[in-house]
Amino acid sequence: MKPEPDYGLFVRFKDGLSGRVQLRPEELTGALAPLRDVQFFEQVHIDCGAVAWPGEIDLAPDSMYAEVACQPQELQQGRGAAATGFRRDAKV
Repeated sequence: MKPEPDYGLFVRFKDGLSGRVQLRPEELTGALAPLRDVQFFEQVHIDCGAVAWPGEIDLAPDSMYAEVACQPQELQQGRGAAATGFRRDAKV
């Protein structure tokens, strides 16, 4: 997992699926508002299988997996257990 320009994240899941998740600045409100600061956004890390930032800010890995799995094949790599219903955690 690594931060990308314009609030993007490149993520890779345990089953090998990888792709980009794009956060929209207008959705970064409330508890997510600190992520609007680019330097803060770049402090992203993995905590207990979730994409996280300091201050206990995190994103649900299942939602991110669903977003990546819906991308066209040319934008993703690997396709693992997309329909199994098992939790897929992000990894570094």
